[in-house]
Amino acid sequence: MTATIRLTMAQALTRYLAAQMTEIDGQRLPIFGGVWAIFGHGNVAGLGEALWHERERLPTFRAHNEQAMAHAAIAYAKTNMRRRFMAATTSIGPGATNLVTAAALAHVNRLPVLLLPGDVFAGRVPDPVLQQVEDFGDGTVSANDCFRPVSRYFDRITRPEQIIPALARAMQVLTDPAECGPVTLALCQDVQAEAYDYPESFFAEHLWTPRRPRPDRTELQAAAAALKAAKKPLIIAGGGVLYSGASDDLARFSTATGIPVCETQGGKSALPDDAPLNMAAIGVTGTSAANRLAAEADLILAVGTRLQDFTTGSWALFGASEKGIIGLNVQAFDAGKHRALPLVSDAREGLTELFAALGNWQAPESWVANARDGKADWRRQADEATAATNAALPSDAQVIGAVQRALGSDVVLLHAAGGLPGELHKLWQAGPPGSYHGEYGFSCMGYEIAGGLGAKMARPDKEVVVMVGDGSYLMLNSEIATSVMLGLKLTIVLLDNRGFGCINRLQNATGSASFNNLLKDARHETLPEIDFVAHAASMGAIATKAASIAELETALAQAKANTRTTIVVIDTDPLISTGAGGAWWDVAVPEVSQREQVRTARANYDERRKRQTVGN
Repeated sequence: MTATIRLTMAQALTRYLAAQMTEIDGQRLPIFGGVWAIFGHGNVAGLGEALWHERERLPTFRAHNEQAMAHAAIAYAKTNMRRRFMAATTSIGPGATNLVTAAALAHVNRLPVLLLPGDVFAGRVPDPVLQQVEDFGDGTVSANDCFRPVSRYFDRITRPEQIIPALARAMQVLTDPAECGPVTLALCQDVQAEAYDYPESFFAEHLWTPRRPRPDRTELQAAAAALKAAKKPLIIAGGGVLYSGASDDLARFSTATGIPVCETQGGKSALPDDAPLNMAAIGVTGTSAANRLAAEADLILAVGTRLQDFTTGSWALFGASEKGIIGLNVQAFDAGKHRALPLVSDAREGLTELFAALGNWQAPESWVANARDGKADWRRQADEATAATNAALPSDAQVIGAVQRALGSDVVLLHAAGGLPGELHKLWQAGPPGSYHGEYGFSCMGYEIAGGLGAKMARPDKEVVVMVGDGSYLMLNSEIATSVMLGLKLTIVLLDNRGFGCINRLQNATGSASFNNLLKDARHETLPEIDFVAHAASMGAIATKAASIAELETALAQAKANTRTTIVVIDTDPLISTGAGGAWWDVAVPEVSQREQVRTARANYDERRKRQTVGN
């Protein structure tokens, strides 16, 4: 007879999570780094009580904002290269729907997070419960149905025994390299407290190891033949290289074959910036070195990238009419994009077997020399853009240069939406794998500080440096207080350009007048004078304002010695961005306008669209 233990559904869930393990560098570790929780009536009595009993094996962390705590969990998973992750629980109602933005972020970026929102009473008494969203034509709907399109797996637990198959499926998705993404288990609040006789075997410790699919032999042969025929091959390294732990394999492959490498936002730091054939960023926010090669390449080896529009310049970047693409990706959906030769495989396994299949083949020396010359030219342009200045309002690039000089490349540099991702993608000289942490798949304002907290939880031995604009800071800054409370020091560089400078520049570039982006161009009676130093200090951080680039470097040097979260604020120019590098991006311009600037921009837009390789 099967041995059982009587537990509530919530107790079974937490005990199961605590028993899931992973192995990293020979060390056996819990796969869940903990649970972020903000309790309400829909989860405090059930899941809250259960978490209290497991608090030693499964730590619970309190945040100030539901979206922020999920961002922290997602950044924790990204920093751990998807090998460890976290859960987040909220009550029914606004706490739950606050998680939806974070779920979408994790979905786009293919990152694991387990979301556990409270839900309606399965028994329908009381009905409606506080915060219940009622659908006049469907009694089974709740607010948590919002999670369905942004979850890789969704389930609503309406009976206590349903958690057994649901958790098994959840773990399969969270640990699968191809399916990886957010899982939502909506926990009906009455069911959280219901008991069931669970089999003891359900709580046995389970070790999850990475699955590494090897390439199909036919696909491998086709990819090797295509590469051998190429005269101007180029590698695009995406986040899949990092998640596979394939950086050393990529370096060996590139060095031996002479194929230059360029990196997506997600793939940056796959190789260190000083690797001889690393052309750094590609695409809309790319370097001139990478984009020039992309325009000339006759074959693209896309490794672990989903080839989104910023990478491909909205499919206008690749100029060779007869170019080919090899899609080396663990997810078949991505491997076959744009009529690519698919090579469905783990990045490390695929690069290893492709390298063996190529034998002694090398790219033509003229192509290799072309790449090296282009990198040297770019380095000169980048150095000029990031050089120190005495300007009253420095550019983002000049601030980046100061941060790089003061803190070096052996930090975890984290950023998200706005103008900074473009400048950092181009200009930041990344160090070891994972030292560059950009959230640009969903381009989510407000990710930065919460994400920095999650990254620090994953790498407490590293200096975590968050670069954030004033607009994003104002959207979501509450986890500064959490970082102080937990003793997790962040260094935050806050660039204040008094508005949404990036979108203002895009608005101008499409012919429109500055409108509703910078504070001075928004409807106002009085322009706000926001004291970011006082605000950050009120949450317990060490805060200072730098009046110049020189003062910024001095303040950052001091920040290294500080033992708690430190914020350095600097005013910047909202109108300046780096002119070198970059590529066209398809942002539709109105066909009809009374403004001559818009009509001119539309004519330019129509001309650039002719360069798009539609369907290829």
